[in-house]
Amino acid sequence: MISKKNIAKTVATLGTVALGVTAATTVANADSVYTVKSGDTLSSISQKFANDNSLVNSIAQDNHIANVNKIFVGQRLVIKGNHGQQNTQTTNSTATQAPAQPASTTTNTNQSQGNTTGYSSSVSGSDAAAKAWIAARESGGNYGASNGQYIGKYQLSASYLNGDYSAANQERVADQYVASRYGSWTNAQQHWMANGWY
Repeated sequence: MISKKNIAKTVATLGTVALGVTAATTVANADSVYTVKSGDTLSSISQKFANDNSLVNSIAQDNHIANVNKIFVGQRLVIKGNHGQQNTQTTNSTATQAPAQPASTTTNTNQSQGNTTGYSSSVSGSDAAAKAWIAARESGGNYGASNGQYIGKYQLSASYLNGDYSAANQERVADQYVASRYGSWTNAQQHWMANGWY
């Protein structure tokens, strides 16, 4: 007789494998996120991603930057398309601001999947759309994404997740984090659009 624990383990493993294949497909065409460092300009960032200045206006437009000559250290910029693939090492810098969540990466974490089961997010409507929007920018929707101390689909601090990196726990903790910090996912999205992080 196969135990429920073995069945759950097998399903989790198959889900992780399927997620990994999906994530690899998603990341290939995903947007990149670049954290501005001291001395950066939109022109120098465009040079890093396209080897010319062709991206300056699109970076400004995609990140709601009114003045192309004014960006800030720690600001996180979305770089649309495949431009970031050649400079992945450069784009994985984390902001020096304490509350900022870092840029997404494609590193999969094989850490504990924890015991949190059955969590179902009650987010719906425009909040659900905002939540999906943030997940796409943070990790390409990948529960296995990792960037230093930031883990998963919503790039939450490992300390928030308390060693439980399961999808259910990531969803639960993300909902709690956003509710306590912003009140709603819509507000969190507006903050992300203004600052490049949530």
